[in-house]
This record gives sequence, C-alpha cells and structure tokens, in this order.
Amino acid sequence: MKIFKKRIELIKEISKCKKLAFVPTMGALHKGHISLIKKAKKKSSEILVSIYINPKQFNSKKDFKKYPRRLKKDISILKKINISYLYIPRHNDIYSFIPKNKIFLDKFSKILCGKFRPLHFKGVINVVNRLLEITKPKFLYLGMKDFQQLILIKSHINRNKIKSNIIPCPTIRDESGVAISSRNTQLSKNQLQKAAKIYKFIKKNKRKIFHKIINKKKSEVVKNLTQLGAAKVDYVECINLAKKKLCKKPGENYNIFFAYYIGGVRLIDNL
Repeated sequence: MKIFKKRIELIKEISKCKKLAFVPTMGALHKGHISLIKKAKKKSSEILVSIYINPKQFNSKKDFKKYPRRLKKDISILKKINISYLYIPRHNDIYSFIPKNKIFLDKFSKILCGKFRPLHFKGVINVVNRLLEITKPKFLYLGMKDFQQLILIKSHINRNKIKSNIIPCPTIRDESGVAISSRNTQLSKNQLQKAAKIYKFIKKNKRKIFHKIINKKKSEVVKNLTQLGAAKVDYVECINLAKKKLCKKPGENYNIFFAYYIGGVRLIDNL
C-alpha cells in the first residue's frame, strides 16, 4: 500500500490507472467501509481509499472536533486488506485549487438532513467534487445508509458529466440491526441497546408508521421513538424512492428515513 499526503504526487502515481476504484472516507474505519473495499476489489485491482475529515460539512466546530479519529488503526486495517493507495490530505491540499466543475445541489437536498443541517450537503458535494477531480476514478463506492448523500452526489456527477460510475453498496448492520457508523464508537453499551430498540421498532412497524406519517400523525411516531430512548428526533419521514420526494398517498414505493440523537450523538438510517 502506497500512502500519499500530497495530491500532485498521488495524481502522478494513479494517472495511468484505467479501472481505479475509489472509496472516500472520514476514517474511524469499520465493517461498513471494509464491505465497500471488498466490493470494489471484485471489480478492480486498483483500489484508492481516502481519509479526510472535512470541516465544511459539519454544522459546528464542536461536532468536528469530537468526530472519532483513529488514523494509526485505520492505516493498519488498510494494510491488512491490501489496498493499492491511501490518500491522507491536509486541508490546503484539498482546498487550495479552484475545481473545474461547479457544485450542483439537487432540490432533494432541502429535506431530511438538509433541513436540519443547512450547510452539510454543500460541504459534502464540495469535497467530493474536489476529490473526484484529483483522483478521476472509474468507480466510486458509496453506502446506502447515507442514501440522501449518495443521490445528491449522483446528481452532481450527472449534471457535470463527470466520468465516474457510482456503485451503491448495502447498509452493513451489527447483530442488533443498528446501521454501523463511525459515530457508534461514541455510544455506550446502554445507548447502543436503545438504538437497537429504535431500529427494531421501525422495522417491525414500517407499514403502520407509513400510514401515520401520511395521515399527519407523525407526532405519535416521534413520541414512540423518544419513549424508546431517543433524546431528540430530527425527522422521521417516508420517501418515495423513485421520485425522491416525501410520500403523500398509499401505494408508493418507499423507505422510512429517520435521524435522531442518543446522548449527543446523531444517528441516521433508512429502511
């Protein structure tokens, strides 16, 4: 595994890669990240992983500072699974150039997480746009847990005619069903049990929750989640997956999207 901290050196190294597979991360690697890398290996022998905690996608400096950082452990994990390249840029290496493509934010960015974290997706698309310009991968691997993010990145790529193919990858869950996330490391055993109860409740009552939401009884669902241990619920919504809009009537193909806090940790999921 070759490690790069400067984009110029990375670009020179990967310029001849024809089937480069790229997995962008913010570190604190877990089974979800590893599943992306393993899926990438089935399609390409040239795997690039980046580790960069992007300050522009955090709503507060406090949240940015407390995001888990485990660089030594991450490097050890990546060496064991034998990837080709690791890019660990500093802030200036990412933001010291003017990208060719303009940021495109689809209107889907205005609901769900976009409603509660107004600058988040602009920061995400900004950094992904820059990383794609640096790496020019053939394949880009993204997890379905961050479905809204995935769709917005795809819309940006399509609008700017970027020649990278997104490969969506299924959400990886722990034994209790909770979606694996770097932020889960900030939760105690008791808090993880609360998250598991919330997941199981939504999975078991998915259809009932759908009907309550479209019949404007969402407050009942929020009350259920707080009773199960959520300190705060940002949203619980039904999204038409084809139209990328809030569901308004029965019979739509949907997933339930939810974001909530346990302690000071914000968790998101969809199922």
